[in-house]
Amino acid sequence: MKRFFLHFFIFLFFYLFITSPVFTQTATPQAPSSGPRFTACDLCGYCPPNNAPSSWEKCRQCLYPDASTDPASQDTLKVDADSNQAVTPYPGRQYTFLGCISTGAAGFSQEGGVSSVTQKLLNIVFSIAGAVAFLYLLYGAFVLATSQSDPERLNYGKRVVWGAIIGLIFCLTSVLIVNFIASQVLKIPGFGQ
Repeated sequence: MKRFFLHFFIFLFFYLFITSPVFTQTATPQAPSSGPRFTACDLCGYCPPNNAPSSWEKCRQCLYPDASTDPASQDTLKVDADSNQAVTPYPGRQYTFLGCISTGAAGFSQEGGVSSVTQKLLNIVFSIAGAVAFLYLLYGAFVLATSQSDPERLNYGKRVVWGAIIGLIFCLTSVLIVNFIASQVLKIPGFGQ
């Protein structure tokens, strides 16, 4: 037991000794005295000397509409000498894998900003659901056309077609109901636009 405590205190002593500020001091980086300064990466994922990602132009149009179309000019990376801040993106815009999402000039702090993003996401979800229902309708029609008077396959094709039709009706009415409730009943600003 004495050995355990001895090892513990030796470990603790070396840990505190090595991590003390005397041994962990590093040199503070000095800012260059002249010439423009640049950040390491922009919000679109461009980090020189690497090439700009393939989606950089669309992201630049969304977040940095006033910047040059040439990534080598590094307009999206320049640091403002007065404020010591990088170029700020266009207010109220986010670039995601879904594309450019705009929430207005003030972003999410503005009234109706969140609802416009929710509206875009709901449009995507309902579009995907409608596309899947349409594909099932085509599949059911194909099963019906190739059933060759097989009663089991004919009934299966009819069930698939009816299910797809019901799914399409459900998607269309759910879009109408959600938009009606959000914009007319609850009067959520920015919804249904």
